[in-house]
Amino acid sequence: MRRDAYVIGVLEPPRLAAHRREPLLNVPPVITVLAAAMLLIQLVRDWVDVETGIEILALFAFIPARYDPSILAEGVLPGGAAADAWTFITYAFLHGGWTHVGLNLLWMLVFGTPVAQRFGVLRFLLFFAFTAAAGAGLHLVTHEGELVPMIGASATVYGFMAAAARFMFTRERQGAWRSGMMDGAAQFPAMPLTEVLRSRRVITFIGVVLVINLAFGLGVPMSPVEGTLAWQAHMGGFLAGLLAFPLFDPVRRRPGSDSYSRTSRF
Repeated sequence: MRRDAYVIGVLEPPRLAAHRREPLLNVPPVITVLAAAMLLIQLVRDWVDVETGIEILALFAFIPARYDPSILAEGVLPGGAAADAWTFITYAFLHGGWTHVGLNLLWMLVFGTPVAQRFGVLRFLLFFAFTAAAGAGLHLVTHEGELVPMIGASATVYGFMAAAARFMFTRERQGAWRSGMMDGAAQFPAMPLTEVLRSRRVITFIGVVLVINLAFGLGVPMSPVEGTLAWQAHMGGFLAGLLAFPLFDPVRRRPGSDSYSRTSRF
């Protein structure tokens, strides 16, 4: 085995170079579609008149007052019971401007790409919806009765950060990168949560995320995005992604061994 590696790496350098010539960013189609949808929605919101823009927010943004009957009588906000359900997800497709959508798409590209490569399309979309709903849920608990609409995909981005932390720092994955396997992140089993909470790399990563989010919550001017940042929603998405990751992960470690298997990708 070592001789074969020597022959490929030393005696056949052109072949090795060809093997390593891979695109710097291999964006999964599902992320491309989500990005196109968010950009198109932002374009439409910029194009329509003010009244229509307000109607779009009332129908698709997440507004905690929807769920407080003591503040708003039934029927004040459009959409009824259906909007009460879909706004837990649809708010993630709306943004406060081009800077807002651009930053969210940039971080989705960074952290969502390995997650999409690992999960497959349907699991990825379910995870997107789940973390968006979790972010909205925590925002609802901490902003009960508030009329201010919440928008943006940040909760899902934080969910992708947490999901990536579960498998991007494993020993197997580090070895895959050293050997030039660009798809290593999508192949190796994730760390159990108990191991995650003992990993210095993961703890450092989570610590940085928490400090940045706390700074947002305290009003430190660290972002060019105007308006109040819903940092509680960020934390809801992050915690949901960290804790619920195994429910979506198709890669399983075989009990009692260092090998792994992959369940069907749906």
